[in-house]
Amino acid sequence: MATIFIPAQLRSLTSGSNTVVLPAANVGEAIELLEQSYPGIRARLCQGNDLLPGFQLSIDHRFTRQGLSAELAPDSEVHFLPVIGGG
Repeated sequence: MATIFIPAQLRSLTSGSNTVVLPAANVGEAIELLEQSYPGIRARLCQGNDLLPGFQLSIDHRFTRQGLSAELAPDSEVHFLPVIGGG
Protein backbone atom coordinates (compact mmCIF):
# COMPACT_ATOMS: atom_id res chain seq x y z
CA MET A 1 0.00 0.00 0.00
CA ALA A 2 1.14 3.54 -0.76
CA THR A 3 2.46 5.71 2.05
CA ILE A 4 1.14 9.26 1.95
CA PHE A 5 3.20 11.85 3.83
CA ILE A 6 0.99 14.56 5.30
CA PRO A 7 2.40 18.11 5.21
CA ALA A 8 2.76 19.81 8.59
CA GLN A 9 0.06 22.38 7.82
CA LEU A 10 -2.52 19.60 7.25
CA ARG A 11 -1.73 17.41 10.26
CA SER A 12 -4.45 19.05 12.32
CA LEU A 13 -6.88 17.20 10.04
CA THR A 14 -5.16 13.84 10.66
CA SER A 15 -4.93 14.19 14.44
CA GLY A 16 -1.21 14.81 14.10
CA SER A 17 -0.40 11.78 11.94
CA ASN A 18 2.41 12.53 9.51
CA THR A 19 1.83 9.43 7.34
CA VAL A 20 -1.18 7.45 6.18
CA VAL A 21 -0.97 4.11 4.38
CA LEU A 22 -3.62 3.59 1.68
CA PRO A 23 -4.49 1.05 -1.03
CA ALA A 24 -4.59 3.61 -3.85
CA ALA A 25 -3.79 3.13 -7.55
CA ASN A 26 -3.27 6.83 -8.27
CA VAL A 27 -2.99 10.16 -6.46
CA GLY A 28 -6.63 11.11 -7.03
CA GLU A 29 -7.79 7.87 -5.43
CA ALA A 30 -5.41 8.43 -2.51
CA ILE A 31 -6.88 11.89 -1.92
CA GLU A 32 -10.43 10.51 -2.04
CA LEU A 33 -9.49 7.85 0.52
CA LEU A 34 -7.87 10.52 2.70
CA GLU A 35 -11.05 12.58 2.45
CA GLN A 36 -13.15 9.65 3.68
CA SER A 37 -11.02 9.35 6.81
CA TYR A 38 -10.12 13.02 7.25
CA PRO A 39 -12.95 15.25 5.97
CA GLY A 40 -11.74 18.57 4.61
CA ILE A 41 -8.30 17.41 3.49
CA ARG A 42 -9.31 17.32 -0.19
CA ALA A 43 -10.27 21.00 -0.12
CA ARG A 44 -6.86 21.82 1.35
CA LEU A 45 -5.01 19.84 -1.36
CA CYS A 46 -7.16 20.27 -4.46
CA GLN A 47 -8.87 22.86 -6.57
CA GLY A 48 -11.49 21.07 -8.66
CA ASN A 49 -9.74 18.11 -10.26
CA ASP A 50 -6.23 19.54 -9.89
CA LEU A 51 -3.72 19.80 -7.10
CA LEU A 52 -3.64 23.31 -5.62
CA PRO A 53 -0.86 25.45 -7.12
CA GLY A 54 0.66 25.80 -3.63
CA PHE A 55 1.79 22.16 -3.63
CA GLN A 56 4.38 20.19 -5.58
CA LEU A 57 3.83 16.45 -5.92
CA SER A 58 6.66 13.98 -5.35
CA ILE A 59 6.21 10.25 -5.88
CA ASP A 60 9.06 7.95 -4.91
CA HIS A 61 11.42 10.93 -4.57
CA ARG A 62 10.67 12.23 -8.08
CA PHE A 63 8.72 15.37 -8.81
CA THR A 64 5.82 14.93 -11.22
CA ARG A 65 3.34 17.20 -12.97
CA GLN A 66 0.84 14.42 -13.64
CA GLY A 67 -1.25 15.57 -10.71
CA LEU A 68 -4.18 13.46 -9.57
CA SER A 69 -3.79 10.99 -12.44
CA ALA A 70 -0.23 10.04 -11.41
CA GLU A 71 -0.07 6.28 -10.88
CA LEU A 72 1.13 4.73 -7.64
CA ALA A 73 2.92 1.45 -7.10
CA PRO A 74 1.90 -0.64 -4.08
CA ASP A 75 4.98 0.60 -2.19
CA SER A 76 5.00 4.21 -3.43
CA GLU A 77 5.81 7.15 -1.18
CA VAL A 78 3.78 10.28 -1.91
CA HIS A 79 4.73 13.75 -0.68
CA PHE A 80 2.67 16.93 -1.05
CA LEU A 81 5.37 19.55 -0.68
CA PRO A 82 4.47 23.20 -0.12
CA VAL A 83 5.84 25.45 -2.83
CA ILE A 84 8.26 27.97 -1.37
CA GLY A 85 8.34 31.42 -2.94
CA GLY A 86 10.96 34.02 -2.51
CA GLY A 87 12.05 37.30 -3.81
